[in-house]
Amino acid sequence: MTTLQTIVKPPVTHTQLVRYAGASGDFNPIHTVVPAAEQAGLGGVIAHGMLIMGMAGEALTKWFSHKQLRSFKVRFSAMTRPGESLVIEGRCLEQTIHYGERRTKGELIVKNEEGEVKLKGDFEVALSS
Repeated sequence: MTTLQTIVKPPVTHTQLVRYAGASGDFNPIHTVVPAAEQAGLGGVIAHGMLIMGMAGEALTKWFSHKQLRSFKVRFSAMTRPGESLVIEGRCLEQTIHYGERRTKGELIVKNEEGEVKLKGDFEVALSS
């Protein structure tokens, strides 16, 4: 098992959520309009899950070349709010051979600084020869 370098993201901002809504086309007001999110019972806006997955994917491309990526899947477990800093941890668990290609399987976790898990994921990457 190999532990990968921990990545700490700066606090999520409301502006970042608005910009992500524009980039993704996801204009659900629970992500950008505080009164709408409060009316929905969320106590304020929440980050797009795919934004958090994107941050996890960015960590993968810091650990490995994007050309090495063979699979990446996640499970969301908690909402992320503006002001939260996220910590991304990863580790390689086992090496395999898939159709003659050496690969490693691993897992990653995204949590806030208090340790609340936001997302867990699995990945598989090709290893350089």
